[in-house]
Formats: sequence, structure tokens, C-alpha cells
Amino acid sequence: MNEADEALLALLGALRDDSYRFVTTTPETHRRVLERRPGAIAGDSRDVFGWSLPFRESLLPSRLLDPLLRSGMVERIGDHLKSLVRISSIGGSLFLHSAYPTDAEDSVFLGPDTYRFVSLLEVEIPRLAEVCHVVDIGTGAGVGGIVAGRIAGAGEVTLTDVNPAALRLARINAAHAGVRVETRLGSGLDGVEGAVDLVIANPPFVIDEAGRAYRDGGDMHGAALSLDWTLAAARRIEPDGAVILYTGTAIAGGEDGLKAALQRELPALDCSLAYREIDPDIFGELVSEPAYCDVDRVAAVGAVIRRGP
Repeated sequence: MNEADEALLALLGALRDDSYRFVTTTPETHRRVLERRPGAIAGDSRDVFGWSLPFRESLLPSRLLDPLLRSGMVERIGDHLKSLVRISSIGGSLFLHSAYPTDAEDSVFLGPDTYRFVSLLEVEIPRLAEVCHVVDIGTGAGVGGIVAGRIAGAGEVTLTDVNPAALRLARINAAHAGVRVETRLGSGLDGVEGAVDLVIANPPFVIDEAGRAYRDGGDMHGAALSLDWTLAAARRIEPDGAVILYTGTAIAGGEDGLKAALQRELPALDCSLAYREIDPDIFGELVSEPAYCDVDRVAAVGAVIRRGP
């Protein structure tokens, strides 16, 4: 890591020592909370690093302000400063990701889906055979791969993403969590070498007119990327290996197109499917958008794909 990365790592350590905790909400909830505080200035570290509010330089103690300034991940807004990173707590670790609002194409997103993804991993990984190599595709802030590597006790953890900014924060997050990782810049499993016995993924799953990589899931009301990644992973895993997918899927006329596609395609790959709804209705605002005019709801789902011997 370079000097700026080391500064962010030091910031995470200082916040850990302060027992900092923040649970990141959906962007819509974040927006509504801030609407209740028009023109607000941060009053504590949660306002600075969680709610992404501007702050007076005198607010933060030097153990927090100095590494933030050294990292360069701060901007000046008039007489105030604003952190360009948010920091969220999941389990016993803290994770860097992009400040609100996440409008930039290379934003590194973390939110409620990340927490549900982690819960799925905590349930499913202990049920698997021995895991030597975990690959987290589309890793974002690296949360899934870091958690999976820790649970599985895997000797090798690879994080992939098309976003260099995401891989940078993922490496810092992994160092903070004490999990050794390798990172690969690319889509899906491109560039990943060697045998792989567990692939995990939390892909983008909505239609995004701006085409932001962390958000746009393509066709099938946003489920196309989830399908493509899952099938590619199913082809790659070793016998007795597994794929754990967390994603969202549009339910139209009572039908789940992603589930139907997986049920159709996986048998030919000698793979079984266990599939369930985790939350029947997420991101309800999507059904108001023209691209979702025929959709009843968007559900959070979990899938575990196992490859036969």
C-alpha cells in the first residue's frame, strides 16, 4: 500500500479503538434522514464518516483528522470539510466505501444488501466441504470475500472487480480485518488462476439508466448479470465446489425469471440449485420506474449451487 492507503488503514484502526459503529442504509433512507436535517453540520464521527455531513476541522481529534487529511480522501466545501469515504461496521470489522451520494461511475457501494449477503454467507459456508480458494466476483468494498475467507478458513482469497477504486478500498479493508487477499482487475472470473472451490457474488441487479457499474445489472429487469456470473462460476468450480449468490430479482406476474433460468441451465452443468427468497420486497421505489412497469416487486434472493463429483 502507498502512503495514502496506509493513512486510511490508520483511520480504520483509530475508529475501531473509539468503538465506532455505523450501519449504512439504502440511498433513499439516507436521503430522507438528511432531509430532516437541512443544512446540518456534523456533530460527531458518525455524522462525518456515516452520514457524510460536512464538518468543522476542529470537530475531529487529531487521531482521526490527520490520517483523513493524509489520505487525500477529503474535500473542502466553503469553511467546512467533507470526507469522501464512508465507514460502516459489519460484525467486528469496519469497511471503507464511497461517501453519499454515490453518483460517480466508480463509486464503491455498500448497503443493506451487503448485510444480507454476509448473513447468507454465515449460514451457508459452514455447510460446505473444505474450502481452499474463495473468489468474490464483483467484490466492491471486499466485504463478501473478507467474511467468506474468515469463515471458511481459506488459504487463498481472490477479489475481482472492474473498478480499480473498489479494489483499492477492498485491499485496505482486508488489511484492517486481518485477511490476506489477492485482487484482480476484470469482470467475473477473468484473470483468476488455479482451482476454485467456492465462488461468491453479490452482483448489481437493477436497471440503471446511467449505466453505473456498481448498480446496473443489465437485461431481465437487471438480473442478466447475476445469471451470467452464476453460470460462469458453475462452469469453473471444482467437483464438490459451490457458488453462493445473493442478488435481487424482479417478480413479474408472480414469476421469478432468474430462478426459472437457473433451473433451466444448471442441470446441464451437473449442478444442483437451492434457491430461496430472503426478503420479498426491497427497493420498492423501483416499481415506479418505466423499466419496471410490469413488475410486482423486487425480491432479495439467495442461491447455493453445488457441482456434482
